[in-house]
Amino acid sequence: MFDMKKTGQKLKTLREKNGKTLEEVANDLGVTVSSYRKYEAGIRTPRDELKERIANYFNRSVAFIFFNN
Repeated sequence: MFDMKKTGQKLKTLREKNGKTLEEVANDLGVTVSSYRKYEAGIRTPRDELKERIANYFNRSVAFIFFNN
């Protein structure tokens, strides 16, 4: 089951563990800071292509980040 709130918290935790700011991650992924902030807040779900980029960025699988809640 997909729970965007839990996924958002996981994204925030991964970002913080990597010592990155919202701005750094958003810029590295090619999205706006506003969009990435919404992903972390669980307000918005990234497209599948972006899910893959996020997973690669954090060196995790899409399933780990977005589906293993």
